[in-house]
Formats: sequence, structure tokens, C-alpha cells
Amino acid sequence: MTVGLLGRKIGMTQIFDKEGLVVPVTVVKLGDNIVTECMTKEKNGYSAVQVGGFKTLERKLTKPAMGAFKKRELPPCKPLKEFRVEDSSIYKVGEPLKVEDILKEGMLVDVRGRSIGKGFQGTIKRFHAGRGPMSHGSKFHRSMGSIGAGTTPGRVYKGVIMPGHMGDQNKCIRHLKVVEIDTAKGVLLIRGSVPGVEGQIVVVNPSKTKWNA
Repeated sequence: MTVGLLGRKIGMTQIFDKEGLVVPVTVVKLGDNIVTECMTKEKNGYSAVQVGGFKTLERKLTKPAMGAFKKRELPPCKPLKEFRVEDSSIYKVGEPLKVEDILKEGMLVDVRGRSIGKGFQGTIKRFHAGRGPMSHGSKFHRSMGSIGAGTTPGRVYKGVIMPGHMGDQNKCIRHLKVVEIDTAKGVLLIRGSVPGVEGQIVVVNPSKTKWNA
């Protein structure tokens, strides 16, 4: 994984490109993205960079976490995200990551976030299962139906679709195009939709594809 940036999903809108076509975009407000720690193979067994997304208040962190920031003389940040890199010595603790060094307009990116929670749902909404007749007299409308035979096998197989908690999962949407970068405001405009509700923290990484070479 290459170094990415943490941001907050603001919402969706639409803009016009140079040809006058409407482009649906998601607005992502970038965080502070301060380098809080550099892991090395000699000391930690792997090479990585730890990045703090947004500056926060001391009371928002635990005392051990706050002690780590005070030890390095850094402002408290939350959340923390590690990115595996080949060489972590090129990054300096306390310095923010620059957007122009990681992302460019027209680049394809992978956006990771927590999907919208849908609560407890049935099989029709959760797995697009079919339903029974809705006419009068039917006793099978939106029920789940049979989940297996009786005597043989005498149990329910693993993996049978059933009602349950829907959404609220870690999702990654790949190969989204960066339409515009506003470095002054720290805003990204990404074509398409990204996971999560408005205000959700997302991680933006350059996609590993030949188009970004």
C-alpha cells in the first residue's frame, strides 16, 4: 500500500467539465495528515508511516495515547492510520503530507470507508431474495422461506441467507477518478460515490494501475 490521505466525506454535488458535461462528484475535505511515527525494519520489523488524520482535543484521547503525542511534541490527532512503504526515512515526524506529492488531477484512487448502516433487515432487502404472492389469502409475503431439509441433513448449512444486520462494514471503492484538487481549501472532488455517510472519515490511496504510472 502506498501512502494515502485521510479526509472527511462532505457530500455529493455536480460540476461541469471543460466540454460542458455534468460530472457527479463526491466532496472530500482533507485532514491535517500529520506524520506521527515512522516504523523501520530494524526497529519494528516492517517499514511504514503512521499518519494522524485530524487535530483533536486532549480530552478526546486516552492518557497513554496523549502521552505518546507529548513525547514526540506533537498535537493530538485522531484517527491514526498506518501506510506500508518501502522507505520510511524520507518522511519526517511532525510534518504534514502534501497533497500534490501524492495525488494529481485525473489520477485513479481507491477510497476506503465505513458503509452506511441499514439496521436489522430481512432477506428481501439484504440479499434481494424473492417474495411470495401478495394477494389475499397468502400467508407467505416477505418471509424467509425454507432454510433446509428436515431429517437429512438435520441441520442448517453454513452460509444460508437470513435476516440480520445490514451495512456498517468496511468497504473499498476502487478506480475512482480525481476530478479536481483545491489545495487552498484542502478539498478533493472525486467522480462517483464513496462509502459512508456525510461526515464519515475516508482514506484515499492512489490505485495500483498502469493508468497512474
